[in-house]
Amino acid sequence: MCGIAGFINADRGCDDPQGRISGMLAAIAHRGPDGAGYVLDDGLAMGTVRLAILDPAAGVQPISDESGRYWLCYNGEVYNYRELRETLVGLGHVFRTDCDTEVVLRAWMAWGPDCLKRFNGGFSFALYDRRQKDLFLARDRYGKRPLFLARHGETILFASEMKAFLAVPGFRFEQDPAQLASILGQWTPLPHQSGFRGIESLPMGEWARVREGRIERFVYDELSFAASETISSEHEAVERIRAQLTDAVSLRLRSDVEVGVYLSGGVDSAIVAALARELTPHPLSTFSVEFEDAEFDESAEQRLVAEHLGTRHHARRISHADIAEACPDAVYHAEVPAFRSAFIPMFLLSQRTREAGIKVILSGEGADEAFLGYDLFKETLLRAAWNELPEDMRRSRLERLYPHLAHYGPKDIAAVTGLYHQFSAEKMPGLFSHELRFQNGQFSARLLSAPGDPFAEISALVAGNPAFGSMSAVEKAQWLEYKTLLPGYLLSTQGDRMSLAHGVENRCPFLDPSVIGLASSVNLRFDDGFTEKRLLRDAFRDRLPGAVADKRKFPYRAPDAAAFAARRPDYLDLVLSESELANLPFLNAKFAQRLATKVLTKPADEVSTKENQTFLFLLSIALLDRFFVQRQGLGQAGGSSALPPLQRAVDLRAEATPHASQGNFASLT
Repeated sequence: MCGIAGFINADRGCDDPQGRISGMLAAIAHRGPDGAGYVLDDGLAMGTVRLAILDPAAGVQPISDESGRYWLCYNGEVYNYRELRETLVGLGHVFRTDCDTEVVLRAWMAWGPDCLKRFNGGFSFALYDRRQKDLFLARDRYGKRPLFLARHGETILFASEMKAFLAVPGFRFEQDPAQLASILGQWTPLPHQSGFRGIESLPMGEWARVREGRIERFVYDELSFAASETISSEHEAVERIRAQLTDAVSLRLRSDVEVGVYLSGGVDSAIVAALARELTPHPLSTFSVEFEDAEFDESAEQRLVAEHLGTRHHARRISHADIAEACPDAVYHAEVPAFRSAFIPMFLLSQRTREAGIKVILSGEGADEAFLGYDLFKETLLRAAWNELPEDMRRSRLERLYPHLAHYGPKDIAAVTGLYHQFSAEKMPGLFSHELRFQNGQFSARLLSAPGDPFAEISALVAGNPAFGSMSAVEKAQWLEYKTLLPGYLLSTQGDRMSLAHGVENRCPFLDPSVIGLASSVNLRFDDGFTEKRLLRDAFRDRLPGAVADKRKFPYRAPDAAAFAARRPDYLDLVLSESELANLPFLNAKFAQRLATKVLTKPADEVSTKENQTFLFLLSIALLDRFFVQRQGLGQAGGSSALPPLQRAVDLRAEATPHASQGNFASLT
């Protein structure tokens, strides 16, 4: 796991490329505190800050082939690198390291962009072809690792995190109201969005070629939920799930440093921990977030699993004060507006994890998307069939809809019945499954003085996918989750950014392509979809405490506005002061101030979910403006990092043509 950054100039000019690339890498040093390296050529500079996990001694970056034609800066892990290496050796490639970075380089040399389809992992990388003067950029198929691009005059910039652009002289950040409207509407950036004007994210499953100032984009992987396997019985389905997840965890335990597990208290992370414990030769370390507020706390289940498996368990107990204090730092690392505070405890948990000496963790992220664990999928099934169901069956399914809600009773069922009558037919083309969620998004969009249509871009996204129209209602819901909340929030704001803020790599076995493919082959085949993840639970029931194996989904949440109301940190002036709100001219300042005042002064039970979400959006937008647009408070938010120890610095500008040299694999400082 690492961070990458760089730039390429169409006019081949830059006054101080060494100073600029060093500054960009220093801004993302938290991603790779173990070492840094860069390569310079006419009009190009790119580099890496490294978190040493595989082959720590020899896997220094950037790395090149023997001829010096190809240079790679790489972030992430390709978990099936050993199998790919064996194939490449058979093709005549000779390896100088034991890390996956060199496998990625030689896979590109062997197969070009087609190699991306062979990779099972989470990654983004920049590969420079010195002979052709082409720069290739690529990102994994599920968006686990970030990669941003921006134009700055004749220069194209790229980096794992946008904060690297703060080090580029003359570069200015500006929040984009059109993108913000979209983010507020569906709670998360779309695959290409960053929230800032002129900066875009390379979408998951895509690669790009930069040539003479032009960016060409190509899709190498399209989401599909069509059954890829023929499963003849429920017994076979359970056996296949058990075997496939075991393989996925085994691949993600490949590391030259110790691997730990995040325990949430739910069944998904417990399964991952159980498998890791069986497959790990040493005692397993587990890590959890505990909350002082009992409404959010799952520590009893976390400890139950840890004791059952005999792990070395570590917990980070979170108070309202912790959330309020850490919020600015977490927002700075997140870089995009957030609709909940749950990412802040994950920021603190990764800090605790790194303090315990762990650089790599596994988590249960992706299980609900693959195995239809969210209420969203049950709601979609029921709403899609609503007009065809008799009254007694409607009520029976409504009663099974929210088993995790302790006070879900007759009055609630009556209210939901009315809502489902209203939303039983599609109102927004292609977005049927998410229409209920988007009601909250419409409220949040009121933060903007001119929100336009917050759903125009997501409507265009689904309309532009030829296969989307032929999907079932539930498959469309999955597609939307995999394209929006999963990469835009769960894997980034709450995942990659919070873990890498403290130099911890997160790995997700449920996001193995084979696991997702298998899930699509068994979902809804042996049950009606209303018993949450039954096949998955049955596959591992004998390895888990019964209380956890049978526990219904308890969504991971953290105290939102209540945490800030209790502590009232000074930075709340950003959303309460008329003069501060005036710095954000695209906001509806009166609405924003009125909302902030209400959620910070009224009792928590008088603040609705949509008001909580909108307040968090408002606060994070204001903090992002402070850090990135006004460039204030960066020192307090971790914005003054130093470059890690320089392990490789290669200057190719004196060489007329690519050729083998000691500089390709040796450190030149």
